[in-house]
Amino acid sequence: MNEKFFTLPEEKRQSIINAGYRVFSQNTYKKSPVAEVASEAGISKSLLFHYFKNKKELYLFLWENCAQITIEYMTEYGCYDKEDFFEMLYSGMRAKIRIMEKYPYMGEFTIKAFYEEDPEVRDDIRKSYVKYKSFKADGALNRLNPDKFVPGLDLEMMHREIYMAAEGYLWEMMQKLPIDVEKMESDFTRMIEFWKSIYLKKED
Repeated sequence: MNEKFFTLPEEKRQSIINAGYRVFSQNTYKKSPVAEVASEAGISKSLLFHYFKNKKELYLFLWENCAQITIEYMTEYGCYDKEDFFEMLYSGMRAKIRIMEKYPYMGEFTIKAFYEEDPEVRDDIRKSYVKYKSFKADGALNRLNPDKFVPGLDLEMMHREIYMAAEGYLWEMMQKLPIDVEKMESDFTRMIEFWKSIYLKKED
């Protein structure tokens, strides 16, 4: 990759990145036209290949960028430092909403890339995923204090159910561009309060 890409103004870099996320999220790797990425970003195909030597390098850069952006926002919102499960959940959702606001097609691209079967990129994606997986907030389950929850509750099952519901909600909202940040934060606040009313032990 040509390091001159990072000397571009942030607005231009974001334009190229978002164009890549949109095009690659709508097609398989093989059928995604690089010329369309360049056109949408407002640059020539030859200039795009000046920054990225080929289609594979661009694709893998976009994938790695997903992880870096997610870690950056989750860290900024303190998601990895929260001791309270529901505070962590709320912070994580706010971080993801902000990501969606700035990179509206990143979520769809991530899912598409994860299940991509083209041998040109498949193994690189799998290896990268394993590398970043341990950095996720998966440790949240280990930090749950059983004494705070309804007696006998299967904490692992609760964690999985909430995670899947939250991701499902995000996926639904991704289909309704532009992102309605205010509605999403309001909806998710209500969801968290609902989960707390069900799963947390009632005060005596």
